[in-house]
Amino acid sequence: MDIKKTYSISELAKEFDVTTRSVRFYEDQGLLHPTRRGQTRIFSSKDRVRLKLILRGKRMGFSLSETKELFDLWDETLSGNEKQLLLMLNTLANKREQLEQQKNDIAQAEMEMDTAEARCREALAELQKKKRQQEKAKKEEPESMEQK
Repeated sequence: MDIKKTYSISELAKEFDVTTRSVRFYEDQGLLHPTRRGQTRIFSSKDRVRLKLILRGKRMGFSLSETKELFDLWDETLSGNEKQLLLMLNTLANKREQLEQQKNDIAQAEMEMDTAEARCREALAELQKKKRQQEKAKKEEPESMEQK
């Protein structure tokens, strides 16, 4: 566990490789709740964990509203509840389904690109072959005129 209990906005931004603007945005969205000392934001260990979870959720495809909904459910209890866990499981299942569809779409796009690439290579080879034949014919043409 961290000995340090509070963090500045710049410390969090640096630790998680995000901009301070992003941290302020998450605060504006109600995901982080720093205390204030004048104009200075003071983030708690809880805010640090939340930022880590926000970024993890973002990588997994969670919207900020989905993340906020999970946070709000968690905040209702000390240790989470069945409703939160069921929502999380449902959200994960939906994200997994979306990822599977994206993988299928990517595989289809790759097959289409492979086909298009093969056709382009065949057409290019045919054009280059015709070009070589035309150049060869042009070289032979003056010789045949000289012979006449």
